[in-house]
Amino acid sequence: MNRIRFVRISVVLLFVILILGLFNLQVIRGRKFKGLSDKNCIRLLPQSGARGEILDRNGRPIAGNKLSYDLMLLPQEPVLLERAINGVARVLRSDPQAIKKAFRNNYVASSVPVLIAKNIGIKDAIALEELKFDTPGIIIQLKPTRYYPYGSLACHILGYLGEIDRWRLTKLANYGYKTKDIVGFGGVEEAYDYYLRQEEGGVSFEVDHRGRLVRLLGFRPPRNGKDIRLTLDINLQKIAEDKLSGRKGCVIIMDPYSGEVSAMVSSPGFSPSLFVDNAGTEISALFNNPDAPFVNRAISGLYPAGSVFKAVVACAGMETGKVTDSTAFFCEGSLVIGGKEFACWGRHGLQDLTAAIAHSCNIFFYKTGLLCGAGVIHDYALRFGMNRPTSIEIPYEASGFVPSPLRRKINKFRNWYDGDTANFSIGQGELLVTPLQITRMMAVFANGGSLVSPYLAKEIGDRDISVYRRRPKKINIKANTIEHIRKGLRSAVSDEGGTVHVLSGLSVPVAGKTGTAQVAGRRSHAWFAGFFPYEKPKFVICVFLEHGGSGLTSCVLAKRIIQTMAEQGLI
Repeated sequence: MNRIRFVRISVVLLFVILILGLFNLQVIRGRKFKGLSDKNCIRLLPQSGARGEILDRNGRPIAGNKLSYDLMLLPQEPVLLERAINGVARVLRSDPQAIKKAFRNNYVASSVPVLIAKNIGIKDAIALEELKFDTPGIIIQLKPTRYYPYGSLACHILGYLGEIDRWRLTKLANYGYKTKDIVGFGGVEEAYDYYLRQEEGGVSFEVDHRGRLVRLLGFRPPRNGKDIRLTLDINLQKIAEDKLSGRKGCVIIMDPYSGEVSAMVSSPGFSPSLFVDNAGTEISALFNNPDAPFVNRAISGLYPAGSVFKAVVACAGMETGKVTDSTAFFCEGSLVIGGKEFACWGRHGLQDLTAAIAHSCNIFFYKTGLLCGAGVIHDYALRFGMNRPTSIEIPYEASGFVPSPLRRKINKFRNWYDGDTANFSIGQGELLVTPLQITRMMAVFANGGSLVSPYLAKEIGDRDISVYRRRPKKINIKANTIEHIRKGLRSAVSDEGGTVHVLSGLSVPVAGKTGTAQVAGRRSHAWFAGFFPYEKPKFVICVFLEHGGSGLTSCVLAKRIIQTMAEQGLI
């Protein structure tokens, strides 16, 4: 009897436990498991909007969009999934194991389709669409993809696209950025990423146990990013890139009154489409290239200014009264300063200010610099915007460096000597500038004494943002000083002995200054900075050739650019 009683009690207890378990699952935790069940039969298909286009000043797309086809698979029963993987492998002529690996690596949740392959060909996309009738779980998603109709043109201005890194994600998480987002790196793509980026939408739908569509549950339309219109002129950009091709350096063409950048070329460059196509080997080769193709030399390159800096020294001399337009110094080819001989590139004889600028006479500027003093030259260099970024909106702009006796004493505990001042006076020594800073400096003489803030973006969407730019700022230099230096810059072209006389045969009158910046142990850098037409300048131009030799090399390149611009009616 005891055994029978024990069995009865055990059976009753088991039923009580079973009933309590069912009560827990169906009543207490029923809502949770119903939600899990619903999720198992609901699929979410994200739909991407188009990234905003980047246009030139005339509305021509430099970075546009084209449709691509992405292959996705729905998570489903193992047998059906295996069948879908084998079918996909057959169409794509791929190994099923590779597709399985892609499925595992990209799996997020049972409700989200898994990305298998990006940018498949249209023939494969059609074949897979046909396969869907017999093999459930295959999705072909249309997706806008970055397209560059002009290839690598303006690559440093545009930048490139890539998956967001940890550093950016940490900074931008509060602005809606998330893991695996595609964002801009460098150039306009990075500077205006928040405006260019699209907002994703999507479709939610219910499927049966075999993964087949039952009904549509909801739809949120995607939102396209805003287009950005730049100040760049594609025609000018093409001309500058064609002429600079095969050389290391940069070319900048800018409006001297507003600061609008009409062309900005840095060479060597890269193809932004490599990042769209995920060309890993080619991208790695670019990053390891010693010529640094990703560096925008126009804004990030730091170089000694050479003789183009003499315009600043001339300005300092005239403004302080140390020299006048009638002051003349005799050039014998060299000058002894502090027991050391400082050479000029020629024997120029008696030189006044205009002739010294035209002939780029070192002796005149050695003496002018010594009369002014390094501190004064430093202060006037700052007036012309050196030693700080120009504030152009694209990232990674360098500040440059303008030396001074006080800074050296504080930072390096070293004295400043007259020989240092002499080197400083001809743009050598510790002075470092970017080509864009030199372009802005030359614009002061083109526009009559105003320092402009260069910029690239004119409109975001339908909103004109150029009206919010900083206005050109007068730099408190007498009109007489500007005029005399302008005459010297024009004489450098018109005078037969001028360093820029090679430009005298052009149909448009040009004024400007060459520079040959010496580099220890290597070939000199070649500079030319000028403006045209002389009387009413429309453009200021800077041509810089890294280790290009004499400044004449840059002049010849500038001549080809200006001549082509004139032939095409762009001046």
